[in-house]
Amino acid sequence: MSKAKKIGKISAIIIAVLAVIFIFSSVVITYKDEYKLVRVFGKVDRVITEEGISFKIPFIEEVDTLPKEILLYDLASSDVITKDKKTMVADTYVLWRIEDPLLFAQTLSASVTNAEGRINAAVFNALKEIIGSMTQAEVISARDGLLSESIANKIGNSMSQYGIMLVDVQTKHLDLPSDNKAAVYERMISERNQMAAQYTAEGDSESQIIKNTTDKEVSIMISEAEAKAEQIMAEGEAQYMQILSDAYKDSSKSDFYTFVRSLDAAKASLIGDNKTLILNSDSPIAQIFLGK
Repeated sequence: MSKAKKIGKISAIIIAVLAVIFIFSSVVITYKDEYKLVRVFGKVDRVITEEGISFKIPFIEEVDTLPKEILLYDLASSDVITKDKKTMVADTYVLWRIEDPLLFAQTLSASVTNAEGRINAAVFNALKEIIGSMTQAEVISARDGLLSESIANKIGNSMSQYGIMLVDVQTKHLDLPSDNKAAVYERMISERNQMAAQYTAEGDSESQIIKNTTDKEVSIMISEAEAKAEQIMAEGEAQYMQILSDAYKDSSKSDFYTFVRSLDAAKASLIGDNKTLILNSDSPIAQIFLGK
């Protein structure tokens, strides 16, 4: 093979290699869990948000990759002071994602580390401010999620200026320092016991008032019922006496009522097993039986 042919063959190989390098340098592959930032001389020219294959100008345009999925940032545990000057230990984590990759790149230099630094400062300041406005008892009562919601609401808008969206903020640990936890809980238990005793005393007092009022009402009702009964009995006696009086006024009925009352008197005198009635002949009862 001549020297010219060898040079031509080598040149062709070099050109082919360069062509392959040029082609591969032009291809940009974007996956579904990432953004691609295309830069021209360091400045972001465009953002690729959809997955697939695209192209760039080799050696002029450069590509950076940003995560598209939800990211976790776990803050270090920190001490915060409550409104009543008590120390609490807070351990918080944040779920976040890049919502505006262009703004993220412009404000934070497309750095996840820079973003986590902003999130750390914002969450800690919000946590310190919110807990600083609450007493220790209120903080302990708010550990069921209300505190985390307050933090998220407070810093959510401030993060949007960096192209960041906060998905969730959770306080996974918010407790007393281990060296004074027992003393604080004992004091809180004592306070709750005092409150319980106060409520019990107030309840007993109210109960006694209700019982006294009820007893008084019952006594009044019984007295009124007894008075009504006496009145009814008196009216009955009066009617009874009136009936007797009317009966004795009529001579035809007087003898009959006298006879009936005599029988009642005789019946009342028969006591025990002895049912024999002995009367003198001049006894009013005997005279009635004798027809005198």
